[in-house]
Amino acid sequence: MNFDQLFASFKNTHVLIVGDVMLDTYWWGNVDRISPEAPVPVVALNRKEYRVGGAANVALNTASLGANTAIISIIGEDEDGNQLLQLMEQNGINTSNIIRSADRITTNKMRIMGRNQQMMRLDAEMVNDIDPSLENQLQQSVEYFIEQHKPAILIFEDYNKGVLTQKVIAGITQLCNKHQIFTAVDPKKKNFLAYKDVTLFKPNLKEVKEGLNINIDHTNLDRMQHIHQVLKEVLGHSISLITLSEKGVFYQQGNDALIIPTHIRNIADVSGAGDTVIAVASLVYAATQNIHLAAEMANIAGGLVCEEVGTVAINQQQLLVECKALLGKNN
Repeated sequence: MNFDQLFASFKNTHVLIVGDVMLDTYWWGNVDRISPEAPVPVVALNRKEYRVGGAANVALNTASLGANTAIISIIGEDEDGNQLLQLMEQNGINTSNIIRSADRITTNKMRIMGRNQQMMRLDAEMVNDIDPSLENQLQQSVEYFIEQHKPAILIFEDYNKGVLTQKVIAGITQLCNKHQIFTAVDPKKKNFLAYKDVTLFKPNLKEVKEGLNINIDHTNLDRMQHIHQVLKEVLGHSISLITLSEKGVFYQQGNDALIIPTHIRNIADVSGAGDTVIAVASLVYAATQNIHLAAEMANIAGGLVCEEVGTVAINQQQLLVECKALLGKNN
């Protein structure tokens, strides 16, 4: 595999992400004492930081790898929405099809950080499904974008915040299959089994347990292949890519199945790793049609972002160097 050539090809790939976008707010400070009012630490704030989260973090990852990236979602007509749009645009993400609604608020997850650790999180969000008029608007936006830009990949990024309803999921999947667009899904529990006929289904092991309501004691290859079959009977998808935390990733396409062990890392924070995994796996598979290579590279990328605190996008150059070092002889 010529990794330089592969990474260069990403800039010719159009990616569309549809799902729940959010703003990640970090309030950083020092902790030196306990409050006299209650047994809680006092955080003396010294800076605020804003990052993109949810579906926007997947878009940030594909954009960081050089792909032509657009996002479609629904946010509020509020200051958090303004901040989120500005951040996405600064990072080269096309936000021209994002819908703003006075009936919704923009999801904002505010993390209070002291001594490089999360002390508390405050969530401002709405989780009820969008109404039928917004469903129609969203589907029309996606249809218009597909006709105009013909993306190679559409990624559903579901955080159970109400944007991806069952009607939206079914309508967009049908549209993508009609136009032969590769679809990838990062599911959550609520719509776990709604993503019928997609190409790539990428839950983590916890989501599989919850979505199928099963206990998984051992993650050996036979057990994971059985899970793939159970999922395939319901979803009719082509590829399963299941992240297994510190044990790596499992993939199966047809009879081709493998557990790829993780590479040893100094883990600082696992938040956002799943976003990176689906972004890298989708891009690489769209470029190569090679799920083994896509899973290997996504596994490396997920580990790399866990070395950073908070949600961060994968660094293209760092990933390229790691892929050459770890996979150069095998691919």
